[in-house]
Amino acid sequence: MIHRRVTSISLACAIACGGATVATADPVSDFYKDHQITMILSADAGGGYGSYANAFAPYLSAHIPGKPKIIVQYMPGAGGLRAMNYLYSSAPKDGSVIALVHSSVPFAPLYGETAAKFDPRKFNWLGSIDSTSGICVAWHNSKIKTWQDLFNKQYVVGGSGAGSQMETLPAMLNKLFGTKIKVISGYRGGNEVYLAMERGEVDGRCGSLVSSINSTRPDWFPQKKVSVPVQIALERDPEFPDSPALIEFAKDARTKQILQLILAPMAMDRPILTPPGVPAGRVSALKAAFHAAMIDPAFLADAKKQRIEVKEVTGDKVAQIISGAFTMPPDVVKSANEAMGGTAGRGD
Repeated sequence: MIHRRVTSISLACAIACGGATVATADPVSDFYKDHQITMILSADAGGGYGSYANAFAPYLSAHIPGKPKIIVQYMPGAGGLRAMNYLYSSAPKDGSVIALVHSSVPFAPLYGETAAKFDPRKFNWLGSIDSTSGICVAWHNSKIKTWQDLFNKQYVVGGSGAGSQMETLPAMLNKLFGTKIKVISGYRGGNEVYLAMERGEVDGRCGSLVSSINSTRPDWFPQKKVSVPVQIALERDPEFPDSPALIEFAKDARTKQILQLILAPMAMDRPILTPPGVPAGRVSALKAAFHAAMIDPAFLADAKKQRIEVKEVTGDKVAQIISGAFTMPPDVVKSANEAMGGTAGRGD
């Protein structure tokens, strides 16, 4: 009898203890403690995207359950489409692969880009590290100083290929406003265009450049090594109070609507995502880790030290921006695409 009571008590304890173990188990932590994460980057090394990825990765890792090491893998090509297509069709869908991509690339299918083999609404958007506005810059030796100069003189800018922001935005300025911008294409990326500016090969560059310049050429703005003839934005950035915002020159409501669509990617300037199909629990954990990293005092201090602009955009907001763009009237989408030379939706 005593033996049976001891056995029953032991069994009850085993069940209770086992139940407690199950209740407190963290399947997300269990997965990530045995895995490392690959962060795909749709750009090459040396530019602004690389600076963001390498600065943010350690802090994101620290806030993911299991603290997996994050390895940055550069995957430039086709204006960012190579990375997005890989994520959609070939990347592991277990949460071991995430990506930091050009903000304009998710919009490629909207504009009918045949090389875009993905639906951006099916990705899991963790958030964006920054939101920004666009600018055009000209090297200090250039004759281009003001908005009016873009009409009276030829403004030569560098580009990295058809569809990149460095080429679509100048095309848009020429189409909608009649500026005289000439694009010299074929540069590998934004960093090479900066070097070309310093060598005097081109006058400048257009795009979402503020964070890129601040992180890779921190002396350019303070030392006035570049001028900002126009901000490609819906309102003026206080950092450049004397440079007009493009919306100020929009002649009618429809032009403003076209601009709003064209500039939508800038509201999610450094987006991070996972492929479709990642288990919901891991996606939730990654979103929580993203937010925790974004408000981590150590990251904010490090970002300030590295002159990296930080402005959190939630994953839900990124998804909302993308889905909102896909509800735009077809004629507005068509006009926006035509304004950008028919190659909208690629990154720099």
